[in-house]
Amino acid sequence: MINIHELVDSLHLEDLQNELHPAMFDENNGYDMLILRLPLINQKLEITSIGFIITPKNSYLYDREKDEFKELGSRFEAPYKILDGMIDDLLKSFEGYLDLIVDMEEVLYLNKAKGSFMKQWLELKRNIIKIEKLLIHSSSTMDRVIEYYKNSENFPLNHYIDLHEHLERTLRSASLQLSKLDYIYKFYTTQTNERINRSIFALTIISAIFLPLNLVVGFFGINTSGLPFADGTSGTNNVLILMACLMVITIFGIYFLRRKI
Repeated sequence: MINIHELVDSLHLEDLQNELHPAMFDENNGYDMLILRLPLINQKLEITSIGFIITPKNSYLYDREKDEFKELGSRFEAPYKILDGMIDDLLKSFEGYLDLIVDMEEVLYLNKAKGSFMKQWLELKRNIIKIEKLLIHSSSTMDRVIEYYKNSENFPLNHYIDLHEHLERTLRSASLQLSKLDYIYKFYTTQTNERINRSIFALTIISAIFLPLNLVVGFFGINTSGLPFADGTSGTNNVLILMACLMVITIFGIYFLRRKI
């Protein structure tokens, strides 16, 4: 019986033990090593690294927690079944991100975005970028596996092509969702800028209306002799009428300027 620990190079064992090791396929004398690093989407995004040693007669799954190799009983079919289940779960769980992005679009179209909108957008953007990077490496690694083994006896070529196609499909979907998120961000910033512009415009209108009134108040508030309406008992009423007239003139002036613009 083959002692896999003795067969596998110590540097390759370190690669298998490393949870952060990127996807890779390495051909060696006596065995080949396949590592895939895949995203897992549950309540939050997680990342798992799975490693196989493929010998001329069998394949082995590396158990990182126990630091041991589990004999799988077949050279190609067993790794395929393990990877097929993981990639299918990824395909299904990634649809949850698609639904979240559709909901975000709907909220924006209805102009009901809340204060937590950007936090949700940033989390989605960060997670999908991670998924895209992982799938780029995993897809290219699976392509190398297919190219290397395609002429080997008993290699289920169609099965591994199917794995590669599923990885590519999820990768294309991730890239598309990133484009959608960029569009959503632009749409959101446009809405935000419009609200800010409306607020600034309202403040400008208020300032334009009260500026002449402030000038009148300031003028009649100076302590000099000879001020208009200073003599007589109707001076205050006259000033109020003047201020009202100025306010009306200002409002009509702004209205006609807006119509011309």
